[in-house]
Order: sequence, then structure tokens, then C-alpha cells
Amino acid sequence: MSLASKLNRRISILTPVGVDEVGQPLDQYHPVADTWASIEPLRGRELFSAMQVNAEVTTRIRIRYREGIDRTMIARYGGSEFEFLYVIHTDFSKKELQIMCKERQ
Repeated sequence: MSLASKLNRRISILTPVGVDEVGQPLDQYHPVADTWASIEPLRGRELFSAMQVNAEVTTRIRIRYREGIDRTMIARYGGSEFEFLYVIHTDFSKKELQIMCKERQ
């Protein structure tokens, strides 16, 4: 299955507006891009493996490669927000990014 056929959700990627006095991002965000993505809740062995690295990784978002995506950003889909924990440049081929996230409550 091609990457394009998996990208069936329209998400908004947002970046923090600024930082507080100790350098932490504020909880206000500015839109960077709207893009097609796949949103994959991790299950079974994937979730167990991810929990060994970071207990909060619950979701993988895949998007086409684009410059400037980093861990300070979040994604919005419908009523859900996903905090970026890791941005993985798959095979360094400039075709795809895998973003390991946790869903915000």
C-alpha cells in the first residue's frame, strides 16, 4: 500500500506562540500547516515497545516529508490534540515523517 493511500485524515500542525520566563512553550499555538496524515493508535507489541522508551507514546502520525517539523509542535484532528514527542525522518529519503505522539486530554 502506498503512502498516499494511507494519508486519509486532514490534520492541522501548530507551533507554540512563545515561551514563558523559564523557556517552556506557552499553551497558545499558531497554525503552521494543514496536511494529509495517517493517525495510528499503537497497539500490542508496538505500544509495549514504545512504552519502554517513553510511557506516554500512544499514537503514530505519518505525513509527507516537510521541513521545519519539530517536537515543540502539536497536531489537531477533529476534537483531539496530539503532542509531538519524537519526529522520525524515515530512511532520510525526504518522503515521509513519522511523528510519535501522546494524545492530550
